[in-house]
Amino acid sequence: MTISFKDKVAIVTGAGGGLGKAYALELARRGAKVVVNDLGGSRDGTGTSDAAAQVVEEILAAGGEAIANGHSVTEYDQMEAMVAQAKEKWGGVHVLINNAGVLRDKTFAKMEPADFEFVVKVHLTGSAFATKAVWETMREQGYGRILMTASSTGLFGNFGQANYGAAKLGLAGLTKTLALEGAKYNVRCNTLSPVAGTRMTADLFPEEAFKLFAPENVVPAALFLVSEDAPTNAIVGAGAGGFHSSWTVMNDAVWLPEADRTVEGFAAHWEEINSFTNLIAPQSGSEQSGNILKAMQKVTGTGPASARG
Repeated sequence: MTISFKDKVAIVTGAGGGLGKAYALELARRGAKVVVNDLGGSRDGTGTSDAAAQVVEEILAAGGEAIANGHSVTEYDQMEAMVAQAKEKWGGVHVLINNAGVLRDKTFAKMEPADFEFVVKVHLTGSAFATKAVWETMREQGYGRILMTASSTGLFGNFGQANYGAAKLGLAGLTKTLALEGAKYNVRCNTLSPVAGTRMTADLFPEEAFKLFAPENVVPAALFLVSEDAPTNAIVGAGAGGFHSSWTVMNDAVWLPEADRTVEGFAAHWEEINSFTNLIAPQSGSEQSGNILKAMQKVTGTGPASARG
């Protein structure tokens, strides 16, 4: 089986280097027409460059089709203009990979509010802006594949990255709702948590590990998650040739009788409430309330019909 992107138009943000460049090159190699978006600059978001144009030149030299776009994901009107550019050139947009990002790492005690706000704006708001700009097009054409770039920092935490972690977990939450809202329009949305040696992580990896975690080793997961047969609402980790899935899970609810609904009552049942057993991965937020109602029905034998069975 060969996965092709022939006749598909793809936008990759932050595609001037690293992961984004690797995605853009492989999408083009597999037949996609690619918008290479990159504002350029350093990893803290300052400065500019012609990185996007250089990637486009590489794609064209290999016989592919691509155009450069230097708009900022933090400006919604610029994201609208980017989508309009792609539609005018090729008639639609079928794939969006939200990859643009910055780092401004400091412990929370030393982090300026502006650094927190900016990182969240680029990663979370920027991805939402790019997605919103393409959302109606994908709904109207009855086809769309969207990838959000999360991080192990967002899923599991990392010292000195409060701003980055908040934004990245937010992206996983955004994915979950968009997967539900896009389902009837064949718009699928997934989350990727990559580990790669890029400009963003150049001083975080020893030299040998940096080579091992080459961006190309993340590409298989990223492109599958935006392919025609992609799942939806998946969270996938990738790096150095290793791949895994992650889930947001919950255990069975513990229903406390009214007499036990005190701080002391909760404390007395904490070990059971916090038990890492009987885990499920809900597909929507409504399953939390359903889980509670089922626990009530199990104890009392009564409750709404939806909680039974």
